[in-house]
Amino acid sequence: MTTNAAAEPPPRPRRRAPAGAAVLREDVTEAIRAAVFEELAAVGYARMSIEGIARRAGVGKTAVYRRWRSKLHLVLDIVSALAVQGLPAPDTGSLEGDLRLLYEVTSRALRHPVASQIIPDLQAEAARNPDIAEVLQKTLREGQDGVASKILAAAAERGELGPAVDADLALDLISGPLYWRSVVVRSAKLPKGYLGSLARATAEGLKAL
Repeated sequence: MTTNAAAEPPPRPRRRAPAGAAVLREDVTEAIRAAVFEELAAVGYARMSIEGIARRAGVGKTAVYRRWRSKLHLVLDIVSALAVQGLPAPDTGSLEGDLRLLYEVTSRALRHPVASQIIPDLQAEAARNPDIAEVLQKTLREGQDGVASKILAAAAERGELGPAVDADLALDLISGPLYWRSVVVRSAKLPKGYLGSLARATAEGLKAL
C-alpha cells in the first residue's frame, strides 16, 4: 500500500557555499581602507604592516589578506581608487571662477593632515618602487586631468579659450603652482588672497597659449 508521503521525493539537503566564496562585507572593507590611510599617515609605507592595518581596523589579518595579497597591492588599489573618484568639476560660468573653485577644493584636500603626510611619503617610496611610481603618477594625473579637461572645454564653449589649446601644457599650468606650494614646499599657510591671484594669473596664462 502506497501513501502520498511515500510518493513525495525526500527534501533536498541545503547546499553550502563553497569554501572561500563568502561575501566580503563592505563595512569591513571600508574599515580596512580607512585604516590604511591612518597607518600611512602614522608610520609611513616602509613601516606599515598588514598586522598594524588589521589592528587599527579592528579585524583579523585574514580579513585583509582575503581582499589584498600584500601591503603593496593594498596601497596600489587604494591609491588607484582616488583617480576614479576625482574632483567635482566646477561650473561657475567663467574660467577664472572655475579655477578659483578648483584651487579651493584641491588646496583643502592637499592640506588635510592625513593627505599631507601620505603624499610625500608615497612620493619618496615611488623613487624606489616602479609599481608605486606608475600608479601614483597615473592617479595624480588622471584625478586632475578629468576636471581640467572639463574646465577647458567649458571655457572654449564660452569663447574664453581657443579650440586648439595644448591640453598637456594647460594641465601643467593649472596644477603645477598649487601642487608645488602645498606638497613640495609645504607652506604652513597660504598667503592671503593667494588662490584668487593664482586663479587670475592661470586664466590669463591659459588665454595666452
